[in-house]
This record gives sequence, structure tokens and C-alpha cells, in this order.
Amino acid sequence: MALRWITFIALLWELQCCMCREVTLPAGPLYRVAGFSLSLPCSVSGYEGPQTQDFEWYLYREDAGGQQMGVVSTRDTGFPYAPFQSRVQVGEVRVERDSGDKARLIIQRLHPGDQGRYECYTPSTDTRFLGNYSSSVVVKVIPDTLLITHSRILSGQPMIEGTELQLTCAAAVQSDQHTHVSVTFHMRSSKGAESQGPTLSEIISIDPELHVTPGHSATYRKRYRDGEIAVEKRRGGGVRDLYVLKMSVLTAEDSGSYFCEAAQWIRDPDGKWERIAQRTMELGNLTVQPLADTLSVRLLPEGDVSLRPGAPLRLRCQVSGVGSALLVQWMRRGSEGGVELEVGRVDPDGVVVWGDDLSRAGGRSLEKEADGSFSLHLFSVHPSDTGLYRCAVSVYTRRKTPAPDSPATITQRSDWVTVSLKTEEVRVSASIAIQRRPLLKRGSTVTLLCNVSVDSSGASRVEVQWLQTPSLSEDRGRLLLATLSYDGLTRIYSSSSELSVDRVSAGCFRMRIFSAAEEDQGHYQCRAQVWAQDPRGGWYSSGAEAQSVSVHLYLYTRVTDLLLVPLVIGVSSALFVAVLIISAVTCCFMNRQHSHIWK
Repeated sequence: MALRWITFIALLWELQCCMCREVTLPAGPLYRVAGFSLSLPCSVSGYEGPQTQDFEWYLYREDAGGQQMGVVSTRDTGFPYAPFQSRVQVGEVRVERDSGDKARLIIQRLHPGDQGRYECYTPSTDTRFLGNYSSSVVVKVIPDTLLITHSRILSGQPMIEGTELQLTCAAAVQSDQHTHVSVTFHMRSSKGAESQGPTLSEIISIDPELHVTPGHSATYRKRYRDGEIAVEKRRGGGVRDLYVLKMSVLTAEDSGSYFCEAAQWIRDPDGKWERIAQRTMELGNLTVQPLADTLSVRLLPEGDVSLRPGAPLRLRCQVSGVGSALLVQWMRRGSEGGVELEVGRVDPDGVVVWGDDLSRAGGRSLEKEADGSFSLHLFSVHPSDTGLYRCAVSVYTRRKTPAPDSPATITQRSDWVTVSLKTEEVRVSASIAIQRRPLLKRGSTVTLLCNVSVDSSGASRVEVQWLQTPSLSEDRGRLLLATLSYDGLTRIYSSSSELSVDRVSAGCFRMRIFSAAEEDQGHYQCRAQVWAQDPRGGWYSSGAEAQSVSVHLYLYTRVTDLLLVPLVIGVSSALFVAVLIISAVTCCFMNRQHSHIWK
């Protein structure tokens, strides 16, 4: 029976303790910095009465022998003692509620005399006096030793979109307590300053444990992931540490004022980091000029370039107003317009890639001569190199080495430059003739001669083409049969008969058709093209050409072919008469034999 009473009393006591009032403050001691704020939360639980409880704070100063001083109260305006009355009146010392039973003491600017033991007291609203009605914590006020200086700030000169920016500030703290420093870089947009006030945007920060965190905006987070913004800590002189903000690719949106914020942190007894001091320093204003306003692309020499055949040609593409990754393309098209072809390109890594302009297989180079200077070099200019040239520059500000499918930030093209040749006059003429025997017949060898005359001051060679317009198939048009190139190479393209071409003499070229057939009949022409020699010994097409008038080839029928027709007719007639005679004799014999049997 006694055991039951003991158990009942213990349960009753435990129940009463659960219903006891309890006031809670953070564990101490708490170290805070003079000149900065103190936020001291206090909560009450297990109480009876209204949900909104009152709070009163007292201070027990060490230098006052532990004498109690009223600081501030939620219910009594006359509660503060003299040292706090004026500070409470101006709001420097105040109470801020988090809820009805949670409030915090705020001292906006700590004085060294604010050090001591703070007590949070909650007047009773309970029917019985049970529990803890107050709690206290020791607050230590330490000197302000946080220093922030700059070692590199903005000069005020505009910077070009796509270039790199580095800003450096130094921070240090000297304290007997174990404190850490964090640094955050901020920016206030020049546009935002006009419309939204002095709101700072966090770019990137390095916290007390040296963790790097980008700003809250999606833009800065993406740029951090892409490696475009970073912050690093370096050892400086003395006790200072240097903090460097790196922005590898500036955009037009980066224009504005920049700030460096240094904060001093301490780990409270509950294990949480608490910021106890903070300073912000302006690093200057930045203006980012858009590439469209600064990029300049020129092709030198400008205007018209006239050269003699075989002379070298060097065109320089000058790029200014940009320092990012560049793709430089050289484009060409004919003097009279037409399709624009890519001659070649130099990519951001300096790799040369030749394009679709197949007018020459070699004798050219693309080079990056210096920053912003690119050249196209043709070692020996030929007539096929004439036309309009320009360079196109694509700027990639988002990457130093852009991916193949990355879009360019901006592309700008130079003016056209006309390249022409001072060619010496070359005269050429061509005529064609058929060597006729007494009679050209089918199966004969047909010889066609092309006589070419060239009048040129320099060394020259002739390339001859043979063309046919067949008589039996006019709808097929002219056919290229054969070519004898300037270097003696023979090319046979199409013919039903066997062909050969050769050079008989200096100005006479021959084509022979062996065993000529009916489909070889038609009109024939020869075309002569003049090739000239450049000073380096190379040969090129001068562009001078001539085409002969056409001659008609007709093949007569052979004698054997003439005898074949009557022979065929005679044999056929003889066979027909023989068949008739044999048929008549056989018929009479069969009739006589039949009459004899019936008799």
C-alpha cells in the first residue's frame, strides 16, 4: 500500500513539473563586439494564462558589484534604469517579439559597459508559483578589431564586354577569442540604383569555414557552375588575408558599383556560428561597354588591290575592342557576285581549317600574327584568285574555348576588298579542219586538226578540248570528247569509238577517231585555253581562250555495203522461186498418186 502511494506521488510530481513555468536563454558565455548589435532571444513555456507573456530584462554589471539594473520591459515604460532610458527612448535598446511567448532583447550598438550577466524575467500569470521564472546568460563585450582594406579597386575606366575582371580586398581581425572571417562581394546595378534603390546583389562569398557560395540569383549560380565567377583566399602581408574576386567574362549586366563585405564570426556554446562584426567597403564603379559598341573589324589593305600574276598577296584582318575567344573566317566570292565561299578559318585555339573554296589546293597560309591581327597569305596569285575578299569575326564571351555548337555572342564582318590582276594581253585563235581522203567511209580513221595561234609576251602553253554535237541525237547537246592539257596529259571522256589526241607541232593538235561509226557523225569544234607561267615557275590559267567554228563530219557507205543489198534481194528471190517450184511438183505428184489408188 505504501509503495502505491509513493508511485502516485512521484507521478503527480512529474505531472506538476511538466506544467511548471520555464524561461530559457542561450547558453553562455556569449562574446559580442563593441559597436555592433546584440540579439538575445528569450522564451517561456509551461505557463498558465494568456498566450502573450510579458518580458523584463535586467543587467548585473561586473564593475557594479553585481547590482541589478533594469534594462527594458514589455509592460512598463518606466522600467529602464537611467543608463538605458535614453537608449530605450530612441529604439537603440528594445524588445522585439517573435511570438506571444518568445521575444528578444536588441541592443543596436553595444557599449563596453553593456558587459555583464543578463537576466530575462517573465512575470507570473500562473495560479500557483511553480517552475523557473527567469534565466540568465553572461555577455562579454570584446574590442572591435575587424579591419578591411582594398589592394585593387576599379579605376573608373570602362571595360569591354567579354574581358576579365579581378577585384581584391584584404581583411584581418585580432582577437583573444577564436574568431573567423568571411568575405562577400556585392554589386549594385546601375539600373537598379535608379529604379529599385540601393539594394545590393550578392555575387559570391567565402564563409568562416572557407566554403564558397555563389549569390542567390539564378544568374550568378549558373555563372559559378560554368566557372565564370570565383573567389579565392590568399595569404597577404602581416595578419591580413587577401580575397580575390575573379569574373572571367564580363557582361553588359555587370555594370554597377562593387562592394566587399568582411564579417567576424564566433562559434557560440550551442555550436552555431554567430556574426559579431561586419564592415563593407566600396570598390568603385564599373561600366561594361557592349561589344557592339567597341568591336571593330578591318581588312587591310582596303579598297582595291591590283597585282601582277605570280605576285604574293597578304590580307590582314585587324580586330580591336575585344579580348575574348575569336573565330576568324576568310570569305571570297567572284567579282561579279555569286556564292560566298569560305576560304579558311582560324578557331579560338589557333587551329587552321580550310573551307569550301577549292580554287587552289596549296600555296596559301592562315596565320595569327599577333593579338587582334590575322593574315591570309597567297604565295602566288593566279586569275582564279581574283574576286572579293572579307573577314568575319565571331566573338565568344561565354567561353575561352567554345564548343563547336556554341552560339557566338556577336559576329562582325569587314568591308569587301577587291583583288584583281594586271594581266598582259594574250591573243589566241583556233581553227579546225578534217583531213579528207578521197572518200571518208564508215570504218575509216578520221583525223581532225586544231590549229592554235597564241600571241603573248611571256611563256605560255595551250590546253585543247575537243567537242562534238552528234547528228543522230541533237537533244544531247555538245559532248566533251577529249582534252590535251597544258602539261601533256591526255583525258578521254566519252565516245563509242576509239580516240587518240596528240600534238603534231607547236600550234597543231590532232584528234583521230579509229573505225568511225555512224554515231561519230556530227559537228566538231576545238577550244583552246592559254596557260601562263608565273615568276615562281608555276603554271596558271590566264583566262584567255578561243573556240573554233564547227566542221561537219559525214561518213559515206562502203562498197561492200552497196553490194550487200542486191545480194540479199537476189538470194531471197531465188529461194522464193525454188520454194514455189518444189511446192507445185509435190502437189502434182500427190494428186496423181491419189487418183491411181482409187482406180
